[in-house]
Amino acid sequence: MRAVRIAEHGGPEVLEPVEAAAPTPQAGEVLVQVSAVALNNTDLWTREGAYGRPGDPEALSGWRGPIDFPRIQGADVAGRVVAVGAGADERLTGRRVVVDPAIYDADGPDANPIGLMGSERDGGYAEYVTAPAQRVHDMAESPLTDDQLAALPTAYGTALGMIERGRLREGETVLVSGASGGVGLALVQIARARGARVLAVSSGSKIGPVREAGAHVMIDRARDVPEQIRAAAPEGVDVALDVVAGNLVSEGLPLLREGGRWVVAGALGGYDVAFDVRRLYLHNAQVIGSAMHTPTHFGLLMDLARQARIQPVVAAVFPLHQAARAQEELARRRHVGKIVLHP
Repeated sequence: MRAVRIAEHGGPEVLEPVEAAAPTPQAGEVLVQVSAVALNNTDLWTREGAYGRPGDPEALSGWRGPIDFPRIQGADVAGRVVAVGAGADERLTGRRVVVDPAIYDADGPDANPIGLMGSERDGGYAEYVTAPAQRVHDMAESPLTDDQLAALPTAYGTALGMIERGRLREGETVLVSGASGGVGLALVQIARARGARVLAVSSGSKIGPVREAGAHVMIDRARDVPEQIRAAAPEGVDVALDVVAGNLVSEGLPLLREGGRWVVAGALGGYDVAFDVRRLYLHNAQVIGSAMHTPTHFGLLMDLARQARIQPVVAAVFPLHQAARAQEELARRRHVGKIVLHP
C-alpha cells in the first residue's frame, strides 16, 4: 500500500512517502480502507516530538511517550471495512465507518485515553489501517461526507469530552478560546447545539466563519479580551472551554460565575500558568483537565454525526503524497476548518 511515515522527529521533511505492506487485522481487529484522514495539531507535535515527558518537558516525545519508529501518522480516519480478524463481527465488512483513535486504559465506557492512533500505533496516512473492531463506528446512516466524518474524531471528540467534563447545560454562558481552530469550531457547534450562549474568541478574517458556526458573541483576540467578556457576560461565565491557556487562565478565572468550570485541553498560549487559588475555594470554581474523550463521549459524538446535528468545515483537501505540504499549511494557521488527505 501507499503510505506516508516518519522515521525520526523533525520538520515536514521527515514525512516520507513509501510503499509498505498492508497491515493484517489481528484477532478482534478490522482492516479499514481509508477514504479520508484529517490532520490535527497532534500530527505536528508528534512529528516534532514536542509533547515532552513528565519531569522533562523538553524531551522529544509522542503524545504519551517515545515513538516506536517508523510510524505512520494520522488519527482521524473515515473509510470502509474490507476485512475482519478472528473474533471480529463479520457484519462490519463493507460498512462505512469512523475509527475512534484513542487507545484506552480499560474496556469500560468511561475509560481514559492513554495513547493515540498515529502516535502510539500506526494511523491513517495510508491506504489501509487496522483498528480494534469495538472502536469502529458504523456511519452508513450519516449524511455527512467522508471528509466531514474524518474531521470528527480528534477535534470533535476532544470538544465533546470538554463539554461533558465541564457539565455544560442548556441556557448557560460558555466561553470558547481558539474558536477558529478545529477543536474551537467543534466547541462552538456542539455548545450551540446544547442550547448554550456561546462567546467565542477569535480575530481578523476568521471571525465571520466562527460566527457562522454558531457563536452568539465574538470576542476579538486583538483587543482587550477580559474587558470584552465582562461586557458580553456581566454576570459571569458558567463554563470556559479553553485550548489556549497561558495568560487567559489567570485573566479569565475571575470572570467565572459562582460554581463556574474552566476546562483546559490545550496550551497554545503557554503551559506555565499562575493564578490566585482563592478564586477556586472561595467561589466553588473548578479547573478541569480534559484529554480527548471517553468511549461514551465518542458514542455520543457519532450519534450527533448520524443526525447531522454538527457540520464539520473542510478547509482544504490534499493527496496523500502531499502530506508534508498539508502539515505546513496546518502550521500556518491561516485556514478555518479541517485539512484532509485522500490516500
